[in-house]
Amino acid sequence: MQNNKTPASLTQASADNRTLAKQLDNRHIQLIAIGGAIGTGLFMGSGKTINLSGSSIIFTYAIIGFFLFFVMRALGELLLSNSRYNSFADFAGEYLGAWASFFIGWTYWLSWVVACIGDVVVIGGYMRFWFPDLSLWIPAFGALALMLIMNMLSVRIFGEMEFWFAIIKVVAIIALLLAGFAMVMSGYTSPQGVKASFSHLTESGTVFPHGISGFIAGFQIALFSFVGIELIGVAAAETKNPETNLPRAINAIPLRILLFYVLSLACIISVSSWHHISPNSSPFVGLFSLAGLPAAAAIVNFVVLTSALSSANSGVFSTSRMLFGLAKENAAPRALGKLSSLNIPLRGLLLSGLCMFSGAALLFIIPSVMTVFTLLSTLSAILLIFIWSMILFSWLAYRKQRPELHCASHYRLPGGTIMAWSCLLFFMLMLCALALKPDTRTGLMIAPLWFIWLVIVWRSQRAGIGRLVLKKQTDE
Repeated sequence: MQNNKTPASLTQASADNRTLAKQLDNRHIQLIAIGGAIGTGLFMGSGKTINLSGSSIIFTYAIIGFFLFFVMRALGELLLSNSRYNSFADFAGEYLGAWASFFIGWTYWLSWVVACIGDVVVIGGYMRFWFPDLSLWIPAFGALALMLIMNMLSVRIFGEMEFWFAIIKVVAIIALLLAGFAMVMSGYTSPQGVKASFSHLTESGTVFPHGISGFIAGFQIALFSFVGIELIGVAAAETKNPETNLPRAINAIPLRILLFYVLSLACIISVSSWHHISPNSSPFVGLFSLAGLPAAAAIVNFVVLTSALSSANSGVFSTSRMLFGLAKENAAPRALGKLSSLNIPLRGLLLSGLCMFSGAALLFIIPSVMTVFTLLSTLSAILLIFIWSMILFSWLAYRKQRPELHCASHYRLPGGTIMAWSCLLFFMLMLCALALKPDTRTGLMIAPLWFIWLVIVWRSQRAGIGRLVLKKQTDE
């Protein structure tokens, strides 16, 4: 009998002691960083932001990218200060307290659940390019199912999927830049009579078509475009040679923002003109449609479809890892802290998938793609502002509590404390900007309910632990 029990006990012990495998190479982490810097908000939401901000949308993306680069530098310094950190929830818990790990972990989980739902909503909209009568829920649920199945198999499969998704995005944007530049140089005129010209960027009524309020309102969708830029902080635990690969990926962010956001949007406005860009569809698809090239538009639609799939894939991956980390810190059910035989947090993956499927049911209630996308992207942006702010507050606490680590760091935050507070002030202004428009104001009003719920759960959990400790002391 003893021999029969031993293998089972060893199997259980090995299951409890499994750790996340380091299967992501440098090429994976670099392309994950690129994929995170090219979000669905760029392809789908930039039409609405251009409609609100005109050509000043270029400044919008440049400003957001500027501040988020410093957030990522703070994230990089913190992660590299201690090899035990698996994600930002770990250093938040150490420097701000256990409550911070609890809040940041669960909020990041929810932000990706919401973002993933928004992405699959967009996938349904893209599929209607080829199948106008297709019900939105069919491609939405189909994409979610595909992402869940692929993530159940291996973290390397996730890395490979993100690698090729990002390659498609990069190739498409470079092709768009080359085509747009050629159209401008040749003086191409669309069937609508729009002549491609760089003058569309500065012509009267284009820079701030709706005044400063329109410019500020454009930040909401633009913020959502950067959802996922912090994903390399979640993938750090499964990255080979993070000391080399993480700084390399973060340092390339400014160049990527210049290429993928600033130049591509300038190209779109130059070819299509601000007046002819629809707020309810992708301007990337619209550029080629206006030029009378339907085959090219179909190709671009495929590209933006893969972009949404990439973002959904990131959401499925990151939510499962965050639940795994929370369970290890006793901030989530312990069952979520166990890995499958393939070193995948399968239970967390299935729980997140169930929540995403439930959220995607919104398609049955609100059939308008852009209405659902705006609501979900606003919620996700608010939650991400909280995450990015907590990263900065953690850095400030680290700078104060462990100055020796900061002095020894080879990857410090440029600008130090002044830049950290500048970023926090910028995020505060972004929250104020969300209150300007009715469609974004709704998300701003809903978001506090989540934090109220977290406070209730946190206090309940702390009270339960206190009762257990008191009972133990009484028994002794």
